Amino acid sequence: MKDLLYLKDEQIKEFIQLLYYAYRETFSDPREVLSKKFFGPAHLRALNLIERNPGINLGELIYKLKVTKQSLNRVLRDLIKSKMIKQVQDETDTRKKNLYLDKEGKTFFEVVYNTQKKRIFNALKNSNSDSVIKFKEVLKKIIDGK
Repeated sequence: MKDLLYLKDEQIKEFIQLLYYAYRETFSDPREVLSKKFFGPAHLRALNLIERNPGINLGELIYKLKVTKQSLNRVLRDLIKSKMIKQVQDETDTRKKNLYLDKEGKTFFEVVYNTQKKRIFNALKNSNSDSVIKFKEVLKKIIDGK
């Protein structure tokens, strides 16, 4: 473990490159499914967050995606028009609209998820449990900036 404390620039660059390739491959798997609906990566990120957080409101979605309201509006319009998501007025604060996957959105998301699941499942299955736990810890630290 001590050798990890002294990572050289070349090793860090290699790790960044591997993260990029892992992201590219994981998100290229559902590209064909997404393109049939004329959706792109932004649509997938929004669908993913809405699926994982049913009832998320627009402000929370903007915060989690780290995008502007303007950039998210087109994506949400596409998803609403395609009946992938629905907006429901919040019961306690009528100014807020909560977002949910619609029936078609749930079905579509499952298809997309299953294309990505194969790659991730196989990678985790072919790794030992210690590697999986440590990998998850490292990813969380990358996300949190620690």
